[in-house]
Amino acid sequence: MSNVCLHVGNINSVRTLVEEGVRVAEFLPDDPVEDVEPIAVLARVPSGLTFILGLGFTRHGKNTEQYMTTTSLISRLDNAKSCSTTVSYGCLGELAFIIMDSPPVNGLGDTIRAGIWAGLDLAESDAGVAAIVICGAGKMFCGGADIRQFNTPRATARPMLREVIKRIEQSGKPVIAAIHGMALGGGLELALGCHYRLAEAGAKLGLPEVNLGLIPGGGGTQRLTRLVGAEMALSLIIQGKPVGAAQAVKLGLADGVIEGDFYSAIAAFVQALGQRTVLNHPIIADMPPPAASIAVFEAASKGVHPKARNAKALHAVIDCIQQATRLPTDAGLDYERRRFDELVAGPESKSLRHVFFAEREALKISGLSSQPDIRTIKSVGIVGAGTMGAGIAMAYANAGMPVILFDRDAASIERGLATIKHNYQITASKGKLSQEAMAERLASIVTTLDISALSEADLVIEAVFEDMAVKKAVFEQLDQLCKAGAILATNTSRLSIDEIALVTKRPQDVIGLHFFSPANVMKLLEIVRGELTSPSVIASCMKMAQSIGKTPVLVGVCEGFVGNRMLAPYWREVGFLLEEGATPAQIDAALTRFGMAMGPLTMADLAGLDINWATRKRLAPTRPADLRYSKVADRICELGRFGQKTGAGYYRYENGSRTPIPDSVVDDLIVQCAHEAGIERRLISDEEIVERCMLALVNEGASIIEEGIAQRASDVDVVYVNGYGFPAWRGGPMFYAETLGIAAVHERVQALYDLHGKHWEPAPLLKRLAQAGASEWRLPAA
Repeated sequence: MSNVCLHVGNINSVRTLVEEGVRVAEFLPDDPVEDVEPIAVLARVPSGLTFILGLGFTRHGKNTEQYMTTTSLISRLDNAKSCSTTVSYGCLGELAFIIMDSPPVNGLGDTIRAGIWAGLDLAESDAGVAAIVICGAGKMFCGGADIRQFNTPRATARPMLREVIKRIEQSGKPVIAAIHGMALGGGLELALGCHYRLAEAGAKLGLPEVNLGLIPGGGGTQRLTRLVGAEMALSLIIQGKPVGAAQAVKLGLADGVIEGDFYSAIAAFVQALGQRTVLNHPIIADMPPPAASIAVFEAASKGVHPKARNAKALHAVIDCIQQATRLPTDAGLDYERRRFDELVAGPESKSLRHVFFAEREALKISGLSSQPDIRTIKSVGIVGAGTMGAGIAMAYANAGMPVILFDRDAASIERGLATIKHNYQITASKGKLSQEAMAERLASIVTTLDISALSEADLVIEAVFEDMAVKKAVFEQLDQLCKAGAILATNTSRLSIDEIALVTKRPQDVIGLHFFSPANVMKLLEIVRGELTSPSVIASCMKMAQSIGKTPVLVGVCEGFVGNRMLAPYWREVGFLLEEGATPAQIDAALTRFGMAMGPLTMADLAGLDINWATRKRLAPTRPADLRYSKVADRICELGRFGQKTGAGYYRYENGSRTPIPDSVVDDLIVQCAHEAGIERRLISDEEIVERCMLALVNEGASIIEEGIAQRASDVDVVYVNGYGFPAWRGGPMFYAETLGIAAVHERVQALYDLHGKHWEPAPLLKRLAQAGASEWRLPAA
């Protein structure tokens, strides 16, 4: 073997090389070096020299199970070449390896497609190559298409994935997909185009495109249907959830599980194939269309919820799989691609892709000069066993974290535990939770009447009544008893974190964790950083949120933070529209047709009108006397109508039912309020309702962005999609404004200002961006 120029991998593998007489000219250890990906460093390897790649490696701070477990494998690849900037090639014995390397997920962009094509050229022209192995560098085989290239020329650059797969199918040598980590979307479609598929034991295989409002566009619906049948293909693609390697073998999706040494397993598999000619290697596209009853597709269509964020994509999947049972492969591929192109160009998928990236961008903390220390959070204390406290306790118990739940009286504790047990029993009755798992989660929640039991908790969350004096008293107590380094958090939905922090001697350890009700279900977690909150506490809470399955968004301190602050003008317009002539039922219907998960008035009745009433009374002294103010909500509360819990709010409810029934009492009250305010009622269109409510959100969102309360516009979208029922297929209020056009939005807000006055004064950022001709929520480069 020629001298080695470079090795990326485990130190033990280097020792093995040295023992075999191989000179390692340079070694990049997999740990503790940060962000080293295999193959990515190949640009440093002089041409013509052999390199060594440890296909199994870890990175510092990462879960090693996310990476290939074959750390004993040393790929002694001869004739190493770069086929493109993201694909490398080399041989080991009679096996040629085509290695995709485009961190972090080896997305099937134009350079990977071109690189695989070039690698096939090399392998097929080399008489010494008996079989071709396609694999991935880093933590996975391939995570699918490079969705950042969608709607750009690079997405359609030749060769397309369909052409690459056709080339693989026609190869005169067997092509094997060696899968580790993940083979998702286009990655699995690539593997389905190979003659054989081998997967490591921990690998996951799936077609999750529907989660982005898309369908598989590289033959997934056609080949998977031929391979596993229509019913199973429908189940796998509609659910969008990957299956493990063992299940993949059982379904026929994979040909074997790789155990032990990665190379040896592949070599043994190739040897077992014997001297088959190319005609003997299976090509899924050549399989006949499987039979399927029309009832299968009718049932699948009925199972699609009409308000599902990806309903269009789900119906397209059903159509494509039905065509796979009727059409020859090439015609089916044409049909699938037409449907894919329609979806990828449509507003729904663009919005869902925006949300996908926005949720990942929200994890980034701006303004940090270095990576802060992450505090260990192994135990959580919760103050308050009410609805929020109980839900928060469940959120941590569900993640396997021990919880100490404190309240000052036994009755409160009993009610909290009863709520927790009831919620778990509902989940278990639906078959989503075993009795054993339920018992385990309940056992992880310990209740106490002694607040000193929280003294050793790593994180303590206050979830008491929304009153500043009460919260300050709790934090003064926690400051005295909690251990040094403990994070002290408040679940307040709108009060000042800074004011709360100043009653302690450790304001740097105080943060807001605004869970949304029900806390055990809702994904959003607003993480509120105070002026003195340390970067370590912020980073620790962002990581903690992910560990318990939440979608965190970092926000700043102001009345209501991001979500509830934006609700204020939204609610303002709802009240005004009622006075001007709309009915509660009309407003709710118009906004649910727009896509909101629930109408605002139905939602208010569900949440309880007394909560916002208390806030309005608290803020009344700060309200300018010259500004219009609707008294409808206050008048309803003055009648003791607090929503579903009292049997009446904006609507009435019969016999404990949750079904809202329009009530003439409220209708008369609205008319009276309008008369007192001197408002002449008129017919209100659904379009006006939607416009005023949505633009109220957008205009306030623009102010929040400019003030730095949100780090970025996409964070506002994450808050509203995950916490306030804004339709994901519209992308969130700020993205929705971009689809309307920022200049057009400014024009309409200005018109509403001219008509209705100061409430509608355009946000400075909106005005500035409109004047600059911006299409996004950032100023164009100078």
